Amino acid sequence: MGDNKRRRAKNRVTGVTGELVRGRQHSENRAWADAFRSLSYADKEAPLGAKDLELLARSAYLIGQDGVFLDALDRAHGAYISAGQTKCAARCAFWLGLSLLFSGETGRGTGWLARARRLVEAAETDCAERGYLLLPVAEQHLGADDYTAAHETATEAIEIGERFGEADLISCALHLQGRAMIGQGRIEEGLALLDEAMLAVTAGELSPIMTGLIYCSVIDACQQVYALARAWEWTSALTQWCEAQPQMVAFTGTCLVHRAEIMHLHGAWRDATEEARRACERHSQEPDQLTKSKVFYQQAEVHRLQGKFEAANTSYRNASQHGFDPQPGLALLRMVQGRKDVAAAAIRRAVSATTDQLQRTRLLPAFVEIMLAVNNNENARSGCRELANIAERFDTSTLRAMAAQAQGAVELAEGDVQAALGSLRRAFDAWRQVEAPYESARVRVLMGMACRAFGDDEGARLELDAARDVFEQLGAAPDVARIDVLTNDAASGHSSHQLTPRELQVLRLVAAGKTNKAIAAELCLSEKTIDRHASNIFNKLDVPSRAAATAFAYEHKLI
Repeated sequence: MGDNKRRRAKNRVTGVTGELVRGRQHSENRAWADAFRSLSYADKEAPLGAKDLELLARSAYLIGQDGVFLDALDRAHGAYISAGQTKCAARCAFWLGLSLLFSGETGRGTGWLARARRLVEAAETDCAERGYLLLPVAEQHLGADDYTAAHETATEAIEIGERFGEADLISCALHLQGRAMIGQGRIEEGLALLDEAMLAVTAGELSPIMTGLIYCSVIDACQQVYALARAWEWTSALTQWCEAQPQMVAFTGTCLVHRAEIMHLHGAWRDATEEARRACERHSQEPDQLTKSKVFYQQAEVHRLQGKFEAANTSYRNASQHGFDPQPGLALLRMVQGRKDVAAAAIRRAVSATTDQLQRTRLLPAFVEIMLAVNNNENARSGCRELANIAERFDTSTLRAMAAQAQGAVELAEGDVQAALGSLRRAFDAWRQVEAPYESARVRVLMGMACRAFGDDEGARLELDAARDVFEQLGAAPDVARIDVLTNDAASGHSSHQLTPRELQVLRLVAAGKTNKAIAAELCLSEKTIDRHASNIFNKLDVPSRAAATAFAYEHKLI
């Protein structure tokens, strides 16, 4: 009996040792889920040492097991303390603090960073950990728009990283230094530092978690200043990195969102929707609320542009519920539905609540468009001037395009047709440079309207036809419908609609995005009656769809 017990104990030890070896090997091969399973099994049978607990923590982080990540790192910290290895304990405390801050747990995060600082101060010699603890300080300075302090702090961290040969520290501090320069308006210098930081990232010289964090931060920084060519380059590199680690969950959803945003700009709406859907699937496993909210917003934007107003409304609301402001998209949706006052109030609120210059650039083009729609030219001019000032400061092709388009729209509304044509031509050239077909086509619509105001009907027709072709290819039904209305009006010379009061009532509800069933319930009529009214509306207006009827109502001020 005693021999059997010893044999079973030996086999058990052998099995645990084998799982531990396999866990280390899986981690080396970046098979994160396999590493997590093997290391978890080994830890359950016999508590892991500090180094292996760090491996378990890393694999847990990369497959989205945040609770296990924090617990394993906490235990590794304790093991290092017990062994008198204070620098290693401080490194664990740093990562715990940083991760908790990223997840919004400010109290615990600050506490762990304070513990890490105490351990570093107690060390008898200088160490790399002191440099790592400067990284969240630099982030705080960036958040407070103190770009000079952020730059100085990042510079000090780089010096420490170089002294101790810490590639993670050097690259992270370099990218923080670059973001600080961008905040100061030194765009080219800042982007160059981001590029330098990315050299080590793309060469595979950094730890996996730091690699993912820098990828995401650099791409976000490029997108904020509309350096879209760089954003696409680094997003493509991030995609390759993620695809090389198929078991990884962390960072993959964020990567898909970045891809979706750039695909949307380039007119690949179907692909953008598919990437957003995949990101949602990823985030059913990875509970990142911010990324989820961006996915919903991206889906809403495509739905809005395609004329799927109910689906857009639902997605905007989902984005809001997950913590993302659904503006300016929701305001633009309300405008195309004919609810101009609602759109104007929403976009005013969003602009007044946003102070960061680059964040305001997301809102200002829509602000100008909506203010013009409600005949508030003074506010439109103000928004246009602000956009022009920001474009001059940060000077990227996309910002120049946005500013020139807004300026052209305001000039056209104020009757300065010749100036409008010049501004719109600059906007068109800039949008083509960044390969943004939808925005280019929208500018051509304005150019067509300017040509018509100038008396050049043939030029107007050419611009509108060219824009219509692009909208049809993209599936932008409301824009196609609007051009059809503009073209029909020019041909007929009048805009009489001959609708009955009830049909006008139904048209306004259609334009609000309601289904025939919902309209029937609201008007206390049968759905069959509403179907008949809708059919009569389409026939009288000579339009083929609900989106076209909405565009007609909007253009002719019927709502």
